[in-house]
Formats: sequence, structure tokens, C-alpha cells
Amino acid sequence: MKRAWSMAIVMFILAILAVYQNQSGALRPAAAAEEKPKIGYLAPAFELPDLEDRPVRAGGASDRLTMINFWASWCGPCDLEAPDLQKLHERHADRLQLIGVNSTKYDREREARRFVEEHELTFPILMDRDGAVTELYKVAQFPTTLLVDRDGVIRERVVGVLSKAQWEALIDKWS
Repeated sequence: MKRAWSMAIVMFILAILAVYQNQSGALRPAAAAEEKPKIGYLAPAFELPDLEDRPVRAGGASDRLTMINFWASWCGPCDLEAPDLQKLHERHADRLQLIGVNSTKYDREREARRFVEEHELTFPILMDRDGAVTELYKVAQFPTTLLVDRDGVIRERVVGVLSKAQWEALIDKWS
């Protein structure tokens, strides 16, 4: 009788553990998908056309630190940070790949092109016409900028504007 009772308790505990393990395993992928990409995760690779409609690959591993800046022409803070981004590109081109991603689905392409001309931006500007990359990176506010190390790992995710000095410090930290 004692042995049957002990076996029943062990079976009950194993059943609870199996249910708990199955539930926690089932929830993790969905939760992780909602949170990515964030600091410590791999930056998803993507390909978008540049202003001349040439395909450009970005994200993932690279030969240098990569800054991916999501912006829109109507965004006031994007307008404020554009000159600093251009200066960062010019100063750190040897160790920083700066890529602008115009979230064209939420912008007008003509206005985005005018923005690039007015600010004399010389770093690659990619056009996310259908919004797929903006959604992939879960960008909901502009500007949103990610610093991705050489191994393709996101090291910083900044929503809003940082000063040029703050960006310099982060570039020094991660390059």
C-alpha cells in the first residue's frame, strides 16, 4: 500500500513537471519574437534599395561597427540629428558603417529625397517602401538607431536623439 501511494505521488509530481515544462517552452518563442531585436540579440540581415534602386544588404555581421538609423522626413528630431550623423559618418568611416533607413511606408519618397539633398547626406540611404524592415526591427518611433557590433549583435538601441558627443562615446565603446 505504501509503495502504491509513493508511486502515485511520484507520478503526480512528474505529470506536473511535464505540464509546466511544456507550457513554459510553448510561451518562450512567442515572447522572444515580440521582444526582438533588442540589445544582446543578433540584428536581422535585410536588403533594401538605395536612392538609385540598387539593392544594399545590411544587418548581421560586418567588417566594422554598424549604425542603423530609422528616420522619416517629417520627423523634427530626425531633422535635428541629421547634421551630426553626417559628421559621424565623415569622421568614423574607417570604423563605422552608417546606414539610414527611410521608413518610406510612413513617409513620402519625394520628401525623403529632398531631406537627403538638403542635409547633403553621403552615407547610404535605404528605402523601406513597404515597411517590412521597420516592422522587423519593431520601430515605432523616429528616430530609432541601433549600433550593431562586428558579430552582428545589437549593442545599443536608442529611441530619440543623442548628442554627437554621446554617439562618439558609444562608437568608441563598441568599435
